[in-house]
Amino acid sequence: TDPERFLVAVRPGQAGIGQTGEQIVGFGIAAQREHVWFLSQLYVLPQHQGQGIGRALLTQILPSPPAAPQSSDAVPQPGVLAMCTDSAQPVSNALYAGFGIVPRQPVFNLVGTPNPAALARLPAGIEAVPFGKSDPSAAIDTVDRAVLGYAHAPDHAYLRATGRTGFLYRADDATLLGYGYSSEAGRFGPVALLDNTLTAPVLGHLMNAIRPRGATTVWIPGANDRAMVALLRAGLRIEGFPALLCWSRPFGDFERYLPASLALL
Repeated sequence: TDPERFLVAVRPGQAGIGQTGEQIVGFGIAAQREHVWFLSQLYVLPQHQGQGIGRALLTQILPSPPAAPQSSDAVPQPGVLAMCTDSAQPVSNALYAGFGIVPRQPVFNLVGTPNPAALARLPAGIEAVPFGKSDPSAAIDTVDRAVLGYAHAPDHAYLRATGRTGFLYRADDATLLGYGYSSEAGRFGPVALLDNTLTAPVLGHLMNAIRPRGATTVWIPGANDRAMVALLRAGLRIEGFPALLCWSRPFGDFERYLPASLALL
């Protein structure tokens, strides 16, 4: 969606038959969503690290300040730089922090085969409407701006195109409450709720509505204690070391949000 923020680093080499002679040694991918710039991936081959390649890629895909809103509906806000990073990479984390993208919050990966019966059911008077029965774009944008601080319609289109099924949650009086995604492949999220007391019931609904073929994997920000407690009680377990959610200034309420992945909020 942001080709100008998808760059590769190449080294020249000796060309052979059918070859260009160039070797890709690193790449960086970022996305601009209204006032929030998010670094999805930045990798350099181990043998080429320590030569300034990662810093050069990062510098070239950073936004030109100030980051302006991309939608006429968006409220102008100061630009934000954000990303998720591996907690076991101190050199990389120092590089990002030097640009003001400082580690703020752990993000835990929970994996396993859940027992949906251990989760609460949706309260009476709340309806789950699967995407496809109506166009949910305006409703999703409303929720995202309230919870994340920005809308990101291209990412929702990508999620649906790659097999995730989404639900809108509404009250009987049509009051919008949030949305959530799951998939038969076990990929879970994003989930965004205007009322975080609905976290456990919404997670229970999603896990009952779509039973994955294998294990389920979920990324949970440390601030979202309701999701953490509910999914641990449902049988998921913390896998590996946490990642770190980093930002240059606050932009979202992660007590009410579960990301799609570390590369796509």
